[in-house]
Amino acid sequence: MYDVEIVMPVYNEAACINEVLDDWIRELDLFGISYRLLVLNDGSRDNTAEVLARYHKNPKVEIINKQNSGHGPTILQGYHIAAQEASWVLQVDSDNEIKAGHFITLWRARKKYDAVIGIRTNRRQPLSRKIISLFSRLVVLLFYESGIDDVNCPFRLMRSEVLKDILKKIPDNTFAPNVAISGLLALTKARILNMAVPHSNRQTGEVSIKRWRLAKASMRSFLQIVKIRYSTIPLISD
Repeated sequence: MYDVEIVMPVYNEAACINEVLDDWIRELDLFGISYRLLVLNDGSRDNTAEVLARYHKNPKVEIINKQNSGHGPTILQGYHIAAQEASWVLQVDSDNEIKAGHFITLWRARKKYDAVIGIRTNRRQPLSRKIISLFSRLVVLLFYESGIDDVNCPFRLMRSEVLKDILKKIPDNTFAPNVAISGLLALTKARILNMAVPHSNRQTGEVSIKRWRLAKASMRSFLQIVKIRYSTIPLISD
């Protein structure tokens, strides 16, 4: 059983994934904890798979090359694996927008909590994404309970025993599982700590969903989050 397993979904990040993984390995090796990096390559169309092949002999890195299913389902696949193999699960994105050096802040704060969730600071977004971020937070506030400030933050440390129960309530095709997890953590009265983490804009690649596709995906996410909430009521009250 690892102390922590890091779930990292990857899509078309050949330009930076080598630097990102090396930074995480170097950072985690400093603290004497047992860990594994679980890297899920979600059908990248660039040469991400070739870059990741360099790590196949590293026992601290597990590479899963899979068919494209989307960011949310890929995260969920990683969560299901990691929650069985480690005491804690950390989810991070592969774009280097939140640096590995901030991990230790969450790790040192974890003991009294079931989840330590990042709040992205210094974040610059286009207006469309600002609106969607605000909308996601309002949905959680309205249909679940307050408790997490940055409901879709891809820098979150969660206790596996708590996460496993929450995952039972989330369908594998959920578009934005972190939003649902944020709501369910609050709803189940999990012990949550919100912690600021500096955010920097990506230097390579580009976001995979834009404009009208982003609006369409947001509506799909809204409907899923509401459905999860109301299908969860009997389970929460048991």
